[in-house]
Amino acid sequence: MANTKPSKRSLKKQAKAAKGNLCRHLVTASQKIPDKLAVSVQQNTRSGLTYQEIDFKTLHQQSDDIAFALTEFGLKPGTKAVLMVTPSIAFFNLTFALFKAGIVPILVDPGMGIKNLKQCFEESQPEAFIGIPKAQLARLLFAWGKQTIKHVINVGGPALAGGKQLTSLLKKYPRTSLFKMQEPPLDKLAAILFTSGSTGTPKGVVYTHRMFEAQIQVLKHDYQIKSGEMDLATFPLFSLFGPALGMASIVPDMDASQPIKANPDFIFAAIEKYKCTNLFANPALLEVLGKAGQSKRHSLPSLKRVISAGAPASIDAINRFSEMLTGNAEVINSYGATESLPISKMGSKQMLKTAQITEQGGGICVGYAIDNVDISIIKIDEDIIQNWHSDLTLPAFEIGEIVVKGPQVSATYYRRESATELAKINDGDQIRHRMGDLGYLDDQGKLWMCGRKAHRVESNHLQNAKSYYSIPCERIFNTHKSIKRSALVTIQKDGKSTPAVCIEVADNNKLDNSRLFFELQELAEKHSHTQGISLFYIHKKFPMDIRHNAKIFREKLAVWAQQQS
Repeated sequence: MANTKPSKRSLKKQAKAAKGNLCRHLVTASQKIPDKLAVSVQQNTRSGLTYQEIDFKTLHQQSDDIAFALTEFGLKPGTKAVLMVTPSIAFFNLTFALFKAGIVPILVDPGMGIKNLKQCFEESQPEAFIGIPKAQLARLLFAWGKQTIKHVINVGGPALAGGKQLTSLLKKYPRTSLFKMQEPPLDKLAAILFTSGSTGTPKGVVYTHRMFEAQIQVLKHDYQIKSGEMDLATFPLFSLFGPALGMASIVPDMDASQPIKANPDFIFAAIEKYKCTNLFANPALLEVLGKAGQSKRHSLPSLKRVISAGAPASIDAINRFSEMLTGNAEVINSYGATESLPISKMGSKQMLKTAQITEQGGGICVGYAIDNVDISIIKIDEDIIQNWHSDLTLPAFEIGEIVVKGPQVSATYYRRESATELAKINDGDQIRHRMGDLGYLDDQGKLWMCGRKAHRVESNHLQNAKSYYSIPCERIFNTHKSIKRSALVTIQKDGKSTPAVCIEVADNNKLDNSRLFFELQELAEKHSHTQGISLFYIHKKFPMDIRHNAKIFREKLAVWAQQQS
């Protein structure tokens, strides 16, 4: 009998030829559970908290209506469209409509600042702008996309400067038949997601339908999320995965770009009303909710899991929040980036067992690689690495740059060739992504984070050159009771690169500066990875990123520290 097993070459061709659309999951949900809740949006009104709800069948139909209207208006498959709409029913309808029509949404974080936003639009060259009145006014005021935008669609407000209202388009172009959803090749551009800019210049990450599909599968299999669950969604992009998983997305009344300002009572109310089983909370929100829960002795028994991502959550924050959980529920810390999310994970019960190593400067454990993801550590190098080979990898416990490979890893940045060359390594038919983070793998395969590559200090102020890494060093100083937070920076002293530490003092600090500095110097000499650090500068309030409230703008602190030296 002839061997009918396909060759590796034919399998690769089939993979490349495969077509699809992540909205197929919404279509399936609309058929299997049409009347089940898909999205609920909380609003704080004068009469109290209200909720706007939509089921799977209606979400599918309304997004079809919008997809049809947009294509009739002139937006075609491949058209790039900026979407600046606050979390709402309209946000979900529009996003799924864009994917269905093959229109490429450009998603940006409004918290990145006016200058960065303008750069994002110049790089992505959108042909359409879909936004609420506030976004439209900003577009006109700052001339966003002035050279390329041809179609302007207003959502939830009057038409501005020649734009069209979404409601008017729906009336003008009513759908009278089944909308045929686009099914592009899985590796074709599906969306452009810009990095937040909190650790460097924002870059447009090219997302394909294959990447989205991989992320959906991870949530199903690695995080065990099942159809019928209720998700308290605090991050717009993650909230979109709810309907794709047959899970309802409950959106609280909060500014997703500033979670530290969220009202815990609103979030607790939404969780309790819908008996939410899943919660996505970045470290800043985890901290806010944990403190509120602790002071009010609150309990959240419906939660099965809490997913934290965006930055490493502190042990204290995890402990506080965990007091509200019951049974086997725990906080799952996820590691990744816009370019590759998620990569590894670790439950809080396991993570707490690593706390002692972390406090001794051993880095933060971010867990084991998820299925189908390969994590490697390579020598720290600023140069381009074109092709992957096994000789690049470092042995266990040796700190280097984290490199990842997997189906959810992006292959390129949009119109940023130099950034792509620096961040990507060719590995046969796949791409490995250089995370820009430093860390090491232990002898059990767990990944430990040691900070950003750009934040390390390569010192030559001693007889022998020495490398200092932000997370291991800062954790040592953060154990001092008078320290709120610390930041390792490089300054030039006597013509040599020298490590220095900026510190924010805690409210309970009762030491004078000279005594505090003496104790910190003693602390530094007790640990090999902080020995040689002797310069400390007290800063009143660190510049922090708005979204995570965990990422310190060390570049700004370095300039300030240099002025103090």
